[in-house]
Amino acid sequence: MHTLTSVLPAGVCRGPRLLRSRPRGSPPTVRIVHSGLACNIEEERYSERVYTIREGETLELTCLVTGHPRPQIRWTKTAGSASDRFQDSSVFNETLRISNIQRHQGGRYYCKAENGLGSPAIKSIRVDVYYLDDPIVTVHQSIGEAKEQFYYERTVFLRCVANSNPPVRYSWRRGQEVLLQGSDKGVEIYEPFFTQGETKILKLKNLRPQDYANYSCIASVRNVCSIPDKMVSFRLSNKTASPSIKLLVDDPIVVNPGEAITLVCVTTGGEPAPSLTWVRSAGILPEKTVLNGGTLTIPAITSEDAGTYSCIANNNVGNPAKKSTNIIVRALKKGRFWITPDPYHKDDNIQIGREVKISCQVEAIPSEELMFSWFKNGRPLRSSERMVITQTDPDVSPGTTNLDIIDLKFTDFGTYTCVASLKGGGISDISIDVNISSSTVPPNLTVPQEKSPLVTREGDTIELQCQVTGKPKPIILWSRADKEVAMPDGAMQTESYDGILRIVNVSREMTGTYRCQTSQYNGFNVKPREALVQLIVQYPPAVEPTFLEIRQGQGRSITMSCRVLRAYPTRVLTYEWRLGSKLLRTGQFDLQDSTEYTVSSLSRDSYGIYNCNIINEAGAGRCSFLVTGKAYAPEFYYDTYNPLWQNRPRVYSYSLQWTQMNPNAVDRILAYRLGIRQAGQQRWWEQEITVNGNIQKGELITYNLTELIKPEAYEVRLTPITRFGEGDSTIRVIKYREFHCGFEDGNICLFTQDDTDNFDWTKQSTATRDTKYTPNTGPNADRTGSKEGFYMYIETSRPRLEGEKARLVSPVFSVAPKNPYGATNTAYCFSFYYHMYGQHIGSLNVYLRLKGQTAIENPLWSSSGNKGQHWNQARVNINPPTSFQLIFEGIRGPGIEGDIAIDDVSIVEGECMKSDQPANSAVGTLAHIRLIPVIILMSVLSHQR
Repeated sequence: MHTLTSVLPAGVCRGPRLLRSRPRGSPPTVRIVHSGLACNIEEERYSERVYTIREGETLELTCLVTGHPRPQIRWTKTAGSASDRFQDSSVFNETLRISNIQRHQGGRYYCKAENGLGSPAIKSIRVDVYYLDDPIVTVHQSIGEAKEQFYYERTVFLRCVANSNPPVRYSWRRGQEVLLQGSDKGVEIYEPFFTQGETKILKLKNLRPQDYANYSCIASVRNVCSIPDKMVSFRLSNKTASPSIKLLVDDPIVVNPGEAITLVCVTTGGEPAPSLTWVRSAGILPEKTVLNGGTLTIPAITSEDAGTYSCIANNNVGNPAKKSTNIIVRALKKGRFWITPDPYHKDDNIQIGREVKISCQVEAIPSEELMFSWFKNGRPLRSSERMVITQTDPDVSPGTTNLDIIDLKFTDFGTYTCVASLKGGGISDISIDVNISSSTVPPNLTVPQEKSPLVTREGDTIELQCQVTGKPKPIILWSRADKEVAMPDGAMQTESYDGILRIVNVSREMTGTYRCQTSQYNGFNVKPREALVQLIVQYPPAVEPTFLEIRQGQGRSITMSCRVLRAYPTRVLTYEWRLGSKLLRTGQFDLQDSTEYTVSSLSRDSYGIYNCNIINEAGAGRCSFLVTGKAYAPEFYYDTYNPLWQNRPRVYSYSLQWTQMNPNAVDRILAYRLGIRQAGQQRWWEQEITVNGNIQKGELITYNLTELIKPEAYEVRLTPITRFGEGDSTIRVIKYREFHCGFEDGNICLFTQDDTDNFDWTKQSTATRDTKYTPNTGPNADRTGSKEGFYMYIETSRPRLEGEKARLVSPVFSVAPKNPYGATNTAYCFSFYYHMYGQHIGSLNVYLRLKGQTAIENPLWSSSGNKGQHWNQARVNINPPTSFQLIFEGIRGPGIEGDIAIDDVSIVEGECMKSDQPANSAVGTLAHIRLIPVIILMSVLSHQR
């Protein structure tokens, strides 16, 4: 028999026995229940549940799981907005809570539970979000002229639109008069086919004086989810007209950076008065924008603020009016030049007596304001027969000017300057100098001998260099020569003004060949010169495993293996094994890619961290092995039916259950250290629970905690102990829960079949029932509406006979001892749900049996006959003076359509609320219980293996 080595202080916790039972492990099961603000829950085909909720309410779905070890839970969602998916597409909590749910968050939600045993359990529920937006009425008119007649017909259409789920229903009123199709010959009401019920049109044919009135459109979703109807009104008069506007600004507007710009939009017509809004074609308005009615002001405008701005007027009559203007912000940037030798002689050099062209280019906004001026040695140049100044076609090369020097002479040598400016002023000019002399020569590229191949290590900063000669020196373009991939800065080409490419934090992927080549910019417009640079990035070995924990008992052997995945250079690899700082073994790789180390018999001194370092020129890769004799953490068992009971009025007890993870991996577990504290407290009370013999894998261990104070919750910490020392701990919270039986677990809440009856009650769910079930009787779902949920029922098909009984007996519920000075016994509210549907329904009776009076059964409740295809709730006050049992008795009626079912049985201390108990039967909110069977208490008083 197991005994305690220490006892906790009274009033905190005491455990009389340590019980161990047969190995237990179970695959996961899962159910989805709701505890939020559902409007309705209904079933669709294939057992899919549909959960309806109003937009803005809180969605709360709970995934109820069973299984051991405790299953891991994952929520995922499909059939919704891609932008609304969970972080990493999943949520790993039992309860999924979405506050202020929005329409795009509707869809199908899946709960997946897995614990490594069997297949994962998956259930889904579809969430339907209901909403109703404010309706909008727009007015349109058509004027058609009848041939050979001297009148025109004017027809007005009032269109009402509202977004909703479910589909909206519309109604129209003229003043207080409800308008219906056919009630007025001048009125026609219809829905356009293409709108699918989202739009309702009121057509006023050939306007009459009485048609000038106040019209109201009422949108309704029939009060689903308590969503009220919404109404919008429109006053139709002979002055009703669509909007018109005018912009009091030029188009386009050209401004300098830093200036303030004001756009003014005014209405010139429209009844009712239109509203004015400003929009920008390139996105949202700048943050600094100031709006005042139809006036838009942008202070200190920048190039980023440029674009098309539109004023829109709308009064829901006809089409909105729109006027736009384009804001252009002046800018000059990116000045460049290039020199082109005589194109007719394919020269790379400039030569006396031949032509040479100097080109200048800038980016200008607006391009039509761009002006160029040319100077030689500071003096203005004008186009002449030998000095021809032209501007390139903007479609070929925008923002480009050329100076062609015909028949180059020595006197033409000098510094030529092109100056770019904008006519509007306010922008600094760009000046570009180009020197033409006998030393002006085309470029050449070379790579210093020591700069290719270039060897570096991963993580370093490296500079690739191409030496540029020539005058002037052009911009150098760097790119990858060996493959079509981007440069380190993300671009396909990188510009360099000095021929150096600097790479920070070099990675192994950057190994390869790089091309440097001259560009035409700031140099000669000739065939590009290029050179190649090879970069070799060395990196230390990548190894596996980088970390591995090995748990093993003393006297046993272990083998550790470290493997090289990749490294550069790949040869001349060495390795060393260490325990802490102690060198164990060294060696060198030949053809193999891994090394092993074996400890033939573990002792206390051989526990610790083993490191295997594999080394090359670039560094070392390390495999680390934590070798320990620590026991694995225990796994708390959550599936025991109601592991608590009341043994005195102010305290409760808890049956703590767990299995030991991998008990044979290390030395035998000698004891468990149990710590317990009230939730929110800092101090732990601890004791050791001695364990005799070896614990088997999956063996269920039970330890009873008593003297827990109602209704406090407690944290429990459990730590296994071996001769190595303490193992890993695990913590859980235990709470004082109320009793409720939904017949979901395998032992049906410890209810038993009475041996004296004629037949038994059967555990059933709609999803698993026999396909040959009797129609027109019995439930089509459990009490919560789930086809997967279970209930108990009596099957009245043959060979059952009229009057035969099936009796289901509850466990024994203990009652707190009666206060000798109290006036009455403790009162309890007993409730359950029952389903009695079918033309041959018999009777359902409930009896109370007191302890010590097994021959006497007190009638509590009874009902007979067909009650319809729905669940009803019964609530009854009971005042038992001692421990008691409840008995459900189902009596077969005159035929096979007489199935009777019960579900969700509960008992709670205190009387039922009076509003809950009319004539022994009421439909209301479910209550729970705070009692548990005394037979559990009896079972833990004796040692079991």
